[in-house]
Amino acid sequence: MVATDVPARLDRLPWSHWHWRIVIGLGTVWILDGLEVTIVGNMAGRLAQQGSGIAISTAEVTTVAAALYVAGACAGALFFGRLTDRLGRKKLFMLTLAVYLAATAVTALSWTAWFFFLCRFLTGFGIGGEYAAINSAIDELIPARVRGRIDLIINGSFWIGAALGAFASIALLDTSFLATDVGWRLAFGIGVVLGLVILLVRRHVPESPRWLFTRGRAQEAEEIVAQAERTVERQTGRKLPPVDEEPVLIRPRAPLSFLTIARTVVSRYPRRTVLGLALFIGQAFLYNAVTFGYATVLTTFFAVPEGDTGYYFAVIAVGNFLGPLLLGHLFDSVGRKPMIAGSYIGSGVLLFGTAYLFQRGSLSADTMTACWTIVLFLASAGASAAYLTVSEIFPLETRALCIAFFYAVGTAVGGISGPLLFNGLVSSGKAADTTLAFCIGAALMTAAGLVEAAIGVKAERRSLESLATPLSAVRDDARQ
Repeated sequence: MVATDVPARLDRLPWSHWHWRIVIGLGTVWILDGLEVTIVGNMAGRLAQQGSGIAISTAEVTTVAAALYVAGACAGALFFGRLTDRLGRKKLFMLTLAVYLAATAVTALSWTAWFFFLCRFLTGFGIGGEYAAINSAIDELIPARVRGRIDLIINGSFWIGAALGAFASIALLDTSFLATDVGWRLAFGIGVVLGLVILLVRRHVPESPRWLFTRGRAQEAEEIVAQAERTVERQTGRKLPPVDEEPVLIRPRAPLSFLTIARTVVSRYPRRTVLGLALFIGQAFLYNAVTFGYATVLTTFFAVPEGDTGYYFAVIAVGNFLGPLLLGHLFDSVGRKPMIAGSYIGSGVLLFGTAYLFQRGSLSADTMTACWTIVLFLASAGASAAYLTVSEIFPLETRALCIAFFYAVGTAVGGISGPLLFNGLVSSGKAADTTLAFCIGAALMTAAGLVEAAIGVKAERRSLESLATPLSAVRDDARQ
């Protein structure tokens, strides 16, 4: 057995350069994800043009390639999530980024549709793994008092990449500037260059000490925490206060089987499982209700030229990022339950209002975009909190796989059934069908907020171990 005060020592650390290195090394990958997803969505028409260097149709890019990317993300999340709990956070957040970078680089060399599809699947495979490995590591390294805001801002940074992708696609896909078969290939190159920089920074991010002590590697965990403490003391010029919490007693155990993990999550935490599913499915449908058909809505109902829709999307993306950025601190101070429930229900109610105004014909392209931006300002904070929630409320040994499971379910529902449903509604050209799409997304988001209000967990400023006791922890009655 190993007695460790590592969790308490990590949580008492003041914010420092050590934490910034973690945020930059791990968190900035979501910018890459947003950049790539947006550019690929905007380049569909250009890829289908003659002379692009690849025989593919617009429909194949927006349906087949998009579905394979989603399928790859779901598969990658589950595959790498399992390995993250078994082999450690650092090995996997290095490996998953390498998979993503390799697949993205090779995509630029695509010469035929089937190869492009394969690359999209492998790119998604790497990104899905990133979600599990990164969120696990961040939450286990960041102090409890600021865990909420940091997690929300990092997950919300996807929309910085989305905004950059919207503007980059306008320049890179301009045939007066770059040839038809060159611009889209360079677009993938941007992600590769940025990803290589992140990979170099990530080499210096430590393994999670929390994960190490459950594997009996107490000395390594101690060295990492001691180094962090020395860094903070040099930076502040003050000695850290002593730890006043009882150490956690751990009996290291072999990696758990998938069946054991599933049984633990479902039987020990059934309410939390329902909560996680509700939050992920709700946000998945809301985002598909708004973002999947936004360009079609603008061009069909407001006569916005196709080449100008990227500007509107950039505005929406900024609103998505500002939500977690400006509201994130409230998830640590006001609390998880009121803020998550409020952001979910609030965004749902506002989307109902947007649907009503749209059905009445009271909106223009600008005011519709303003409505979407306000809705997603709240929804983005809630959606980012969904990842935070499932990362906090399950035991350490199952954390990565739990993140992967809920991410895979939400992504599958939102990325497969969502587009099938909303594409038909939004593309019909009938205002009533688009209104129905908005109402479906709003209803599910509101329902998820009500679930949070009823059974949400008050996780603010609490250690991960107090929220869900590690499976390897020795119970008090066993110590005597």
